[in-house]
Amino acid sequence: MTRQCQNCKQSFEITSEDLSFYDRIHVPPPTWCPECRMVRRMNFRNERALYKSKCVMCGKNIFSAYPEKSPFLIYCHDCWWSDKWSPLDYGTDYDFSKSFFQQFKNLMARVPRPGLSYTNTVGSEYLNYAINVKSSYLVFGSHDLENVSYAKAAAHSKDSIDITTTLWSESCYETVDCAKCFAVLFSRYAENSQDDYFLFDCRNCSNCFGCTNLRNKNYHIFNKPHTKEEYQKKIKDLDLGSYKNFIGFRKKFNDHVLKYPHRFAMIRNSINVIGDDIRNSKNCYRCFFVTRDAENCRYSANISDAAKDSMDLTGAGLDSELLYEEVSTIGRRSYFGVKIWYSYDVILSEDCHNSNNLFACIGLRSKSYCILNKQYTKEEYESLVPKIIKHMNDMPYIDKKGRIYKYGEFFPSELSPFSYNETIAQEYFPLTKEQALEQGYAWKDPEPRNYQITLKTEDIPDHIKDVKDSILKEIIQCDHWPLGNLVSKCNEQCTQAFKIIKPELEFYRKMNLPLPRLCPNCRHYQRIKQRNPLRLWHRTCQCAGRKSEIRSTKSETPVYENTATHFHGENHCPNEFETSYAPERQEIDVSPKL
Repeated sequence: MTRQCQNCKQSFEITSEDLSFYDRIHVPPPTWCPECRMVRRMNFRNERALYKSKCVMCGKNIFSAYPEKSPFLIYCHDCWWSDKWSPLDYGTDYDFSKSFFQQFKNLMARVPRPGLSYTNTVGSEYLNYAINVKSSYLVFGSHDLENVSYAKAAAHSKDSIDITTTLWSESCYETVDCAKCFAVLFSRYAENSQDDYFLFDCRNCSNCFGCTNLRNKNYHIFNKPHTKEEYQKKIKDLDLGSYKNFIGFRKKFNDHVLKYPHRFAMIRNSINVIGDDIRNSKNCYRCFFVTRDAENCRYSANISDAAKDSMDLTGAGLDSELLYEEVSTIGRRSYFGVKIWYSYDVILSEDCHNSNNLFACIGLRSKSYCILNKQYTKEEYESLVPKIIKHMNDMPYIDKKGRIYKYGEFFPSELSPFSYNETIAQEYFPLTKEQALEQGYAWKDPEPRNYQITLKTEDIPDHIKDVKDSILKEIIQCDHWPLGNLVSKCNEQCTQAFKIIKPELEFYRKMNLPLPRLCPNCRHYQRIKQRNPLRLWHRTCQCAGRKSEIRSTKSETPVYENTATHFHGENHCPNEFETSYAPERQEIDVSPKL
């Protein structure tokens, strides 16, 4: 089946496998293409845009994903989870004279919301979308961490700073998509490695610097072998404690990586999968950033620790099954939801936990058979839900852009409690303010800051050995935010300034690393830019026989000469594949069989 997307007006395919899944869960096929559906879901997840606010119940000053002047009722974490209030008090009868999504929007405005979303944490106050975290700071979308700061989508790791999708690792810094590493710095796609700097797609390596595509190597610098003594002397002379030195090595490393072939997709220990960054999975189609054990999943991103028989997920897993169009969900048989944790049979709901058989509910905990937060008997519930679904089709919601929402659609973007540039949609599908408003999204301009910068970027000591303890008292200018009357063009949720915390300074000194020049949000965006987009292109392997192909006389892509004869000999490799490397990029893209 081929349809035209309601949103972008492009044609998209609905496969027989898709139709079988829709039949299984009794929902109609979607009217939005997979990418537009993903962006719409992401627009409901604000991870790192935090504001100073007050708990409406206890009056305590808190950090919240909602600004102080938010139209919503915001409770602190303790008050929201307490027995001092009941979400059922906000229950209402279903009104068949109004559209479903209008009624849900009204409920959203009335039910209190937690300022931040986390559970089972110790000594870790500043985090969001986090589970099982101890002694950590500014952690987002992560679980099972200890003593970690500035992390995104990390899991099973400890004693690390500035990590993104780093798993089962320790003492790492500025790593992206790394796993089972110890003391690995400034690296991407490193696995089972230790004591390394600047790695790309390396496995089982130790004491390597500036290397790419190595396997089972040690004491290498820019892919050249050295003795242990030579390596140790050179590393000492390189002196990464200097920020100036670091900048130079980063530029040299980025140029070095382009000289070597790149695998068309980072897929490990997986069978019958199409996508990128997938581990230990099978039968997955157009999936991205899967940490492990996904099975029969489609059109999804950020699956963590097992999901099965699901479609259209954004941040889900931890042993979940039969999910569809879900954001941050842990459970079974849940459709069109946001933050549905440890629950099952939940439809079109938000922020519900340890519950089952809910339809259009918000904030419920340990409840069953509720609709619009009103309690029903099992028989009443099962009788009313089909009538509501029919009403959603008979009286659909129509948004300001004329898009129609019947049963089978995720929440309209107009219902998102966040602006586009506050959410993870801005990370993966960045828009300008004008573009976001044109597409029907809300936009939030930066709020005025009430702090005074005490240390300019250019005044930060170049070397970590020259940094004194007094740095902990400084308010440091982010390098993306110029002082004076100039307006920054940074579109990366820049906080304009930042501070260094004591554990962070101790880490930099221990690892001989220079102080950062960007705020945590801007540093996060630089790591995100290292990743490929959540899109696929059909391409052919660039191996042309003895060398990689020359795509254009104007191309900056270097030619790589093979060190072994491939199965196709002197001929061009015939393998074709789906890859997240766009055709115009500089990387040499090759088949996994080479």
